Amino acid sequence: MTWWAPALVVGGLLAGYGTALRRRPAGLPAWPVARTVAWLLGALAVVVALSPPLAGLVHDDHRAHMAQHLLLAMYAPLALVLAAPVELVLSALPRVGARRFARVLRSPVVRVLAHPVTAALLDVGGLFVLYLTPLLEATATRPWLHALVLAHMLLAGCLFTWAVLGQGPGPRRPRLAVRLAVLVAAAGAHAYLATLLYARAEIHAHHDAHAATMQQAALWMYYGGDVAEILLAVALLAAWYRRGARRRPAPAAAVAT
Repeated sequence: MTWWAPALVVGGLLAGYGTALRRRPAGLPAWPVARTVAWLLGALAVVVALSPPLAGLVHDDHRAHMAQHLLLAMYAPLALVLAAPVELVLSALPRVGARRFARVLRSPVVRVLAHPVTAALLDVGGLFVLYLTPLLEATATRPWLHALVLAHMLLAGCLFTWAVLGQGPGPRRPRLAVRLAVLVAAAGAHAYLATLLYARAEIHAHHDAHAATMQQAALWMYYGGDVAEILLAVALLAAWYRRGARRRPAPAAAVAT
């Protein structure tokens, strides 16, 4: 992959977020710095995943491919969603545009796509299709297909993260227990796929020179996925705790004071 591809993607991410920040009305509260930092970290993860040093090795080294997968499908989406881009866009749009965008967010199509179960099927299910069918080998000879797979990784990862976190404007989300259950199930499916890939590499170790790197890649998928999913669970529970704290009444002593 040439240098201009990651530059174009990351440039679009930074320009879009920066434009929305500049267009927010001056009367609104200041946009949290932590959200902007999260967006920058997400953009950095994307540029590392798509940069020539790593992208140039993905078809020859399974570990490079797995590093790209983890960055694009798990770590970048977590940072990008924590940056609350949907809320930022709504605050930056004119009133009429914001109403139209809000109606789109509440539409039946978005409601179905943003349900945690649907998002998990698109995200984790897509990985099963990629690794257990000839699709991965096909991406090595078809650049357009490879680009499509990478785009799906990033978008499906963002959709799943947004659906699980359930923060900000959007369709009505399932309760916390449902979202946690979907996250646990998705994490289990991801770990199962990593274990399956490791076992397949071990079976072919005696006649495949790349079996060792395939096993290492599977281990990266297993443990790297665990870390990303734990971070997502922490973010989910932290957001739930903050919402609960805002709804709790102030102590009587504080009210009296």
